[in-house]
Amino acid sequence: MSRRLFSSPDYPTIPTSGGGLYPVHRIFCVGRNYVEHAREMGVEVDREAPFYFLKDAQAIVPSGSAIPYPPGTDNFHYEMELVIAVGTPVFRASESQAAAAIWGYGCGLDMTRRDLQLAARAKQRPWDLGKNFEKSAVMAALTPAAVVGTVGPQRITLKVNETIRQDAHLSDLVWSPVEIVVHLSQYYHLAPGDLIYTGTPAGVGPVVAGDRIHGEIDGLAPVDLTVGGAA
Repeated sequence: MSRRLFSSPDYPTIPTSGGGLYPVHRIFCVGRNYVEHAREMGVEVDREAPFYFLKDAQAIVPSGSAIPYPPGTDNFHYEMELVIAVGTPVFRASESQAAAAIWGYGCGLDMTRRDLQLAARAKQRPWDLGKNFEKSAVMAALTPAAVVGTVGPQRITLKVNETIRQDAHLSDLVWSPVEIVVHLSQYYHLAPGDLIYTGTPAGVGPVVAGDRIHGEIDGLAPVDLTVGGAA
């Protein structure tokens, strides 16, 4: 009988408003899903279709954590986002199937090594070093979609040390949650355990050791993070 060569970590979990735990298997992230954020990054939104990058499930950090300033960067950025939690398997979904597959929503932070992301972008290389690293996917508790209701009018904000840095509405999303699930399901068999970070509004910027980040979306549990010293 074959044996494992090393122990394997369990899937990370996110609390839910009902008291259960949501295991995270995969993390998809939508790029440039707010017009003004794309412009502040010096690019325009591609309205033909959304595009994606991924983070490892082990990047998950619960809200309220303190994380070290990551290695390899001098420009560590916050990005406040609405996150979709998939609740039922779906592949090549219609709009109604995509809507039914969304279990819930949560507040998330897509923490980014911006200098590494921009260097990769300039050379037309993948963004992995800038986006997919340890403790880069911060998540608050999830709320069922039925409780949240229609996504659009909710305000999305982020503060650093009590100063508002990001302030928009979910109606500013270029691609809605349902449209994202429809599109992504053309390429992946989406399933429970899949999170989708839907993009960030304008106002991203750097943080340093000691900074406290607080993000809110109306109707959802807020997300909090403290940045520590170098790892």
